[in-house]
Amino acid sequence: MKRILPIALVLLIAALFIINWQTGSLPAPDVPSQTAAFAETVQPVDTGPTQQPVSSEIDEDGVYYTAEDVAFYLHTYQKLPKNYLTKQEARALGWSGGDLRPYIKDHSIGGDRFGNYEGLLPKKAGRIYYECDIDAQNKASRGAKRIVYSNDGLIYYTDDHYESFTLLYGEE
Repeated sequence: MKRILPIALVLLIAALFIINWQTGSLPAPDVPSQTAAFAETVQPVDTGPTQQPVSSEIDEDGVYYTAEDVAFYLHTYQKLPKNYLTKQEARALGWSGGDLRPYIKDHSIGGDRFGNYEGLLPKKAGRIYYECDIDAQNKASRGAKRIVYSNDGLIYYTDDHYESFTLLYGEE
């Protein structure tokens, strides 16, 4: 009796499946046209401001966090997005280094002078470098990622806290 019960259940499920399939309650196994129709109706999902792709147009009033978006914003508007504040502005809110979240949410440190003391970036009379944190919003640490940009249009990225730089915009 114990062997017959599982076999009977399998046969019953198979019979129900066949009946439902023949009556149209279940889709036929080979439905490429339905798959194509589904693919045409799928729309992209908005993942929020931290995932905005770089586009040919970037909103001057937008907030941006990724290296690509912040660099493009700097290149386009010659200033940082509104979600950046200098160390002095952060200190006025009570910040003394490290985690910015207790003082202001969804912001990052940026706009302070970068000394280029190691001389890894090209020097030119009158050129001033500035820095901003990348991907540091709402994190306990500022991290190692930075964009370093100059007053004459050079924009660099470093992901190793100033050990090396990649030129994103401008000509050296």
